Amino acid sequence: MQKQSEPLVSIIVPVYNAEKYLRYCLDSIVAQSHLNLDIILVNDGSTDSSAAICDEYADADSRIRVIHQTNGGISKAQNAGLDAARGQYIAFSDNDDILDRNNIKYLLHALEKTGADMSKARWKQFGVSQLEQVAQDARTGAPTPDKVTVFTDPLRAYQTVFCKSLRILGNLLGKNTEAKYFNEANWCRLYRRELWDDIRFPEGMYAQDVMVAGQLYMRMKKVVDINITLYNWLQSSGSVTHKERSSSFYHDNVVAGLTNFELSLSIGILPAKSYYTMTTQLMEQRAALDPSDLNSVAQYNQDKSLVLSSKQKLPCISRLHCELLKFIRLCEKHVYDRRIKQMK
Repeated sequence: MQKQSEPLVSIIVPVYNAEKYLRYCLDSIVAQSHLNLDIILVNDGSTDSSAAICDEYADADSRIRVIHQTNGGISKAQNAGLDAARGQYIAFSDNDDILDRNNIKYLLHALEKTGADMSKARWKQFGVSQLEQVAQDARTGAPTPDKVTVFTDPLRAYQTVFCKSLRILGNLLGKNTEAKYFNEANWCRLYRRELWDDIRFPEGMYAQDVMVAGQLYMRMKKVVDINITLYNWLQSSGSVTHKERSSSFYHDNVVAGLTNFELSLSIGILPAKSYYTMTTQLMEQRAALDPSDLNSVAQYNQDKSLVLSSKQKLPCISRLHCELLKFIRLCEKHVYDRRIKQMK
């Protein structure tokens, strides 16, 4: 029985060929301790049994709506969900991840109590071998968080607080730096609906979440962080994050980095995170090039020129700052790739 006095929260789940793990995700959503949910499953032309699973859950729970569409990619699916959403608040989930049963409850309480534009919590990665244990822990539910942090100027935080080692150091110095970290992913967050007015994901791009990040964060006045894990991110070898290595994939990330770099620079924010994104993804783009593909080579040369032009807009001291953070982050990424992306 839904509590209609509770605010309505729309949860958007793009679904594509996710039959192996989809039930774990959907079970964690329908079991949320916050009951008044508008659950939107967007079946993006799945060729496995995912569509049937979505319909099965919709038949069993009146809070679930299924949108069936021809395959158009995650952006098209997310946009369809945004267009259909009825809630005062918006949340997203990937189709193979698991939400803690108190995810929406705690994120909503923090948002309403502080008047922030977005609430966020912590997440953890897990491997396929841990599915059953993670699902069980999620059903139990996380305890009440003991610390809530509100911060302003989220675009600045996004651009400058991204190196894990420096976040750890900041915490040790009593600056609560970890609370100010957030990446481009849309999950493990709760947004006020109006933040998405006139913002939609660019269709046909791999880096759709990065492309809209700057616009979203610039609209926010303050963000609230709760220091508890409420989202479980499955590390699957079949995901785009782990599988896609084409030149066009890296090109999209370069474009997204350039977009946020120019936006941040235009309002006086050091775009260190976007500097890291556009320069490292350009290197990856070069490594993935097929010399016989003249269009890809031409695209790379154009991207290289744009990145160089953007870098030259920074004063020397700012560029050195960005290069230092880039070096630190690359060292961390080496460790991350070995420990996380190879999880089983």
